[in-house]
Amino acid sequence: MKYLLMIHMNDDAWQALSEEERNHMMNSQEGFMNMLRESGEMVLTHALANPSTSAVVRVQDGAPAVTDGPFAEAKEYLAGYYVIDCESRERALEVAAQMAEARFLGVEVRPIMFSAGMEM
Repeated sequence: MKYLLMIHMNDDAWQALSEEERNHMMNSQEGFMNMLRESGEMVLTHALANPSTSAVVRVQDGAPAVTDGPFAEAKEYLAGYYVIDCESRERALEVAAQMAEARFLGVEVRPIMFSAGMEM
Protein backbone atom coordinates (compact mmCIF):
# COMPACT_ATOMS: atom_id res chain seq x y z
CA MET A 1 0.00 0.00 0.00
CA LYS A 2 1.24 3.48 -0.80
CA TYR A 3 1.27 6.22 1.85
CA LEU A 4 1.87 9.95 1.68
CA LEU A 5 4.08 11.27 4.49
CA MET A 6 3.36 15.00 4.65
CA ILE A 7 5.89 17.24 6.34
CA HIS A 8 4.20 20.21 7.97
CA MET A 9 6.15 23.41 8.56
CA ASN A 10 5.48 26.22 10.99
CA ASP A 11 7.85 29.17 10.57
CA ASP A 12 7.56 30.20 14.23
CA ALA A 13 8.34 26.66 15.42
CA TRP A 14 11.25 26.46 12.94
CA GLN A 15 12.74 29.71 14.24
CA ALA A 16 12.33 28.50 17.82
CA LEU A 17 14.58 25.51 17.11
CA SER A 18 18.27 25.86 17.80
CA GLU A 19 20.63 26.04 14.84
CA GLU A 20 21.84 22.56 15.80
CA GLU A 21 18.27 21.19 15.67
CA ARG A 22 17.58 22.82 12.29
CA ASN A 23 20.84 21.46 10.88
CA HIS A 24 20.04 17.99 12.22
CA MET A 25 16.65 18.04 10.51
CA MET A 26 18.09 19.19 7.18
CA ASN A 27 21.09 16.85 7.28
CA SER A 28 19.02 13.80 8.24
CA GLN A 29 17.20 13.74 4.89
CA GLU A 30 19.92 11.91 2.95
CA GLY A 31 20.18 9.09 5.49
CA PHE A 32 16.39 8.77 5.66
CA MET A 33 16.12 8.59 1.86
CA ASN A 34 18.89 5.98 1.73
CA MET A 35 17.09 3.88 4.35
CA LEU A 36 13.89 3.95 2.26
CA ARG A 37 15.77 3.10 -0.94
CA GLU A 38 17.53 0.16 0.72
CA SER A 39 14.25 -1.18 2.12
CA GLY A 40 12.57 -0.78 -1.30
CA GLU A 41 9.88 1.46 0.20
CA MET A 42 10.88 4.75 -1.48
CA VAL A 43 8.60 5.84 -4.30
CA LEU A 44 9.37 9.57 -4.50
CA THR A 45 9.90 12.72 -2.49
CA HIS A 46 9.67 16.45 -3.11
CA ALA A 47 10.43 19.54 -1.06
CA LEU A 48 8.04 22.42 -1.70
CA ALA A 49 8.81 26.13 -1.93
CA ASN A 50 7.42 28.52 0.67
CA PRO A 51 3.68 29.21 0.23
CA SER A 52 4.46 32.88 -0.41
CA THR A 53 5.61 31.79 -3.89
CA SER A 54 2.34 29.99 -4.71
CA ALA A 55 -0.71 31.10 -6.65
CA VAL A 56 -4.36 30.05 -6.49
CA VAL A 57 -6.36 29.66 -9.71
CA ARG A 58 -10.15 29.90 -9.65
CA VAL A 59 -12.40 29.90 -12.69
CA GLN A 60 -15.12 32.52 -12.42
CA ASP A 61 -17.65 33.01 -15.21
CA GLY A 62 -15.50 30.82 -17.45
CA ALA A 63 -12.34 32.91 -17.00
CA PRO A 64 -9.38 32.00 -14.79
CA ALA A 65 -8.67 34.37 -11.91
CA VAL A 66 -5.19 34.05 -10.37
CA THR A 67 -4.38 35.20 -6.85
CA ASP A 68 -0.84 35.25 -5.52
CA GLY A 69 -0.14 33.45 -2.27
CA PRO A 70 -1.58 30.43 -0.54
CA PHE A 71 -5.22 29.36 -0.60
CA ALA A 72 -5.72 30.17 3.08
CA GLU A 73 -3.78 31.89 5.81
CA ALA A 74 -2.32 29.27 8.11
CA LYS A 75 0.51 28.96 10.60
CA GLU A 76 1.34 25.49 9.32
CA TYR A 77 1.81 24.56 5.69
CA LEU A 78 2.90 21.61 3.58
CA ALA A 79 6.67 21.86 3.19
CA GLY A 80 7.34 18.56 1.45
CA TYR A 81 6.37 14.94 1.22
CA TYR A 82 7.45 11.39 0.67
CA VAL A 83 5.46 8.71 -1.11
CA ILE A 84 6.33 5.31 0.28
CA ASP A 85 5.11 1.82 -0.55
CA CYS A 86 5.05 -0.45 2.48
CA GLU A 87 3.23 -3.48 3.79
CA SER A 88 0.98 -1.88 6.38
CA ARG A 89 -0.26 1.27 8.10
CA GLU A 90 1.79 0.29 11.13
CA ARG A 91 4.95 0.22 9.01
CA ALA A 92 4.09 3.62 7.47
CA LEU A 93 3.71 5.06 10.99
CA GLU A 94 7.01 3.47 12.00
CA VAL A 95 8.74 5.04 8.99
CA ALA A 96 7.21 8.46 9.73
CA ALA A 97 8.40 8.26 13.34
CA GLN A 98 11.98 7.90 12.06
CA MET A 99 11.83 11.31 10.35
CA ALA A 100 13.50 14.19 12.18
CA GLU A 101 10.45 16.32 11.36
CA ALA A 102 8.28 14.03 13.50
CA ARG A 103 10.28 15.14 16.52
CA PHE A 104 9.99 18.87 15.82
CA LEU A 105 7.14 19.71 13.45
CA GLY A 106 4.90 16.71 12.77
CA VAL A 107 4.40 14.29 9.90
CA GLU A 108 0.92 13.40 8.65
CA VAL A 109 0.53 9.86 7.29
CA ARG A 110 -2.28 9.30 4.80
CA PRO A 111 -3.05 6.29 2.58
CA ILE A 112 -3.05 6.97 -1.16
CA MET A 113 -6.36 5.85 -2.65
CA PHE A 114 -5.22 5.64 -6.28
CA SER A 115 -2.53 6.91 -8.65
CA ALA A 116 -3.09 8.04 -12.21
CA GLY A 117 -0.98 9.44 -15.01
CA MET A 118 2.42 8.20 -13.88
CA GLU A 119 3.50 4.85 -12.64
CA MET A 120 4.61 5.22 -9.03
